[in-house]
Amino acid sequence: MNKFQEIIRQDKPVLVDFFAEWCGPCKMQAPILQDLKKKIGDTANIIKIDVDKNQAVAAQFGIRSVPTMMIFKNGEVKWKQSGVFQSDELERLIKENS
Repeated sequence: MNKFQEIIRQDKPVLVDFFAEWCGPCKMQAPILQDLKKKIGDTANIIKIDVDKNQAVAAQFGIRSVPTMMIFKNGEVKWKQSGVFQSDELERLIKENS
C-alpha cells in the first residue's frame, strides 16, 4: 500500500486537493485551504496532490481538470468536484462526511 492509500484510509475525513503548479485557480485555492485548516484543526486532514508529479494517482481517480477536490473516509470517495471552493463550503462538506 502506498502512502496516499494509507492517508485516505483514515477513519476521519481527508480532503484532497488535486492541483498543478501552472494552474491559476489552484493558486487561489491554496490560501483558502490554509484558512480551512485553522478552522477544522485535527477533525480532518487536508493534503495536496500535484497531478504532474503524481500522474498515476490522478489517473486512478479520473482527475481531468484542476483544481479538483475529493473527500475520502476509510478509503472511500465521499465527494468529488472540480473548481475553487470557499472554506465555509468545504468545512460544511467535511462535517457532512465525518
